[in-house]
Amino acid sequence: MKLRVNNEEVYAATGNRVPDPELESVVFIHGTGQDHTIWVLPTRYFARHGKNVLAIDLPGHGRSGGTPLETIKDMADWVVAVLDSAGLSRAALVGHSLGSLVAIAAAARHPDRVRAIALVSTTVPMPVSEFLLDKARDNSHMAIDMLNFWGYSKSAQIGGNATPGNWMLGGGMRLMEKAGPGVIFTDLNACNEYVEGLGHAANVKCPALMILGDRDMLTPSRSTRKVAEALPDAETVILEGAGHALLAERSDPVLDQLIRVV
Repeated sequence: MKLRVNNEEVYAATGNRVPDPELESVVFIHGTGQDHTIWVLPTRYFARHGKNVLAIDLPGHGRSGGTPLETIKDMADWVVAVLDSAGLSRAALVGHSLGSLVAIAAAARHPDRVRAIALVSTTVPMPVSEFLLDKARDNSHMAIDMLNFWGYSKSAQIGGNATPGNWMLGGGMRLMEKAGPGVIFTDLNACNEYVEGLGHAANVKCPALMILGDRDMLTPSRSTRKVAEALPDAETVILEGAGHALLAERSDPVLDQLIRVV
């Protein structure tokens, strides 16, 4: 589905259904350098079980026009503008990594528009190393290599995809290679500079679910205590043996958890 926000074209996968304002809605927000395609399984499920689905491409990502937004707050406000463009009043927000920060900020800044949040592979704050930022600023492929290597558990790096014939690391790398110049740096820098995260978390009024991997090297589950304590109504689920790329490594268990909340 194509929408318009701030005079730019926005792409959202809807499961081949036109949004119905009378139904509950779910918005999926991807991570750094990615797009809507990471959400194929949950998009299909919820679209076929009576909910509106918008798996969005952030500005400058995937099929959406414009340039990447530089702050998490701007992304959060933009997500609400997408709801306006689609004619939807409220939604549950599901975000992966960068997208999880956007979900927190949107729920805090627009509490009347967000009925629940699910945070996949999250932590707050979400610092990024200077070395990785420098490589991303230079549009070096090394930034993609590092994100891809750290993004998967060791078991995922040697195979084990639940879908035979699919290569998780290769797919993850090809997706990030599609990102335009400056996109990955802008996304990473937004995560690194999101200093309001814990304050926003404390102001979230809706239920929150954190889905984490116990082998996550980018947002380690042990680092999530502060945000779990800050969120007033939060539940944490840790998936054993999984890394940061939970939508690839544990697609079915992640969907099982989302079904309970959104």
